[in-house]
Amino acid sequence: MEEIEVKFLNVDQEKLQEQLVALGATKEFDRVYRRKVYDYPDLRLNAESAWIRVRDEGDKVTMGFKKRIEPGIGENDAGMHEIEMSVSSFDTGWQFLEAIGLQQKFYEENRRIRYVLDDLEFDIDFWPLLPPYLEIEAPSWQRIDDAIAILGLNANEKKICSTFQIYEMNGIDELSYDILTLERQIKK
Repeated sequence: MEEIEVKFLNVDQEKLQEQLVALGATKEFDRVYRRKVYDYPDLRLNAESAWIRVRDEGDKVTMGFKKRIEPGIGENDAGMHEIEMSVSSFDTGWQFLEAIGLQQKFYEENRRIRYVLDDLEFDIDFWPLLPPYLEIEAPSWQRIDDAIAILGLNANEKKICSTFQIYEMNGIDELSYDILTLERQIKK
C-alpha cells in the first residue's frame, strides 16, 4: 500500500495549530510515540532504503515494513510503500523481530500532535534535534493538494521523504545513535 503524505519543514507550530482550529479541524491527540527500528545484521534493508519498525502509538502498537519508492537524490522520493499490522504489545513486537534474527538499529521517540479535518490528517511532529515539521496524510494526492491549498502553504516547499532524510538534510546521522529521544541522545 502506498502511503500518501507530504511534509513541510520548520513550521511555526503554534500558528499552525491556531490555523487548524480556525478551519474546524479537531485535535485528536498530543502524545509521545516510541519505536525500535530493525534491519538484518548485514543492513540489507537499509541498502534498499527500507526498514522494519515496532511503534507504540499510545493507543495501539504497530509493526511495519516501510520502503521508499524511487528514492530521490536529496529531499524527495516518489512516495513510500508501507505494510503495517497491529501487534499485542511493544515488547512482544520487538522480541519477535529479534527472535527471527533482526537487529535493532536504534530506539527513538517523538512527540506528535494530530488534527483531523474530514479525511485529512495534520500531524505536527517534534523529533530530537530537529525543528518541528508538519506531515499531511490523505487518501489521495488530490486531497494532499487540497490540504496544502486550505493552509495556504507553498506546494513547492513540500517534501516527500522520510524522517531519516530530514535528519540528513540537517547534517545528522540518525544511525549513529543508539537512543534518540527528546530528553536524551546517546551515540553508539
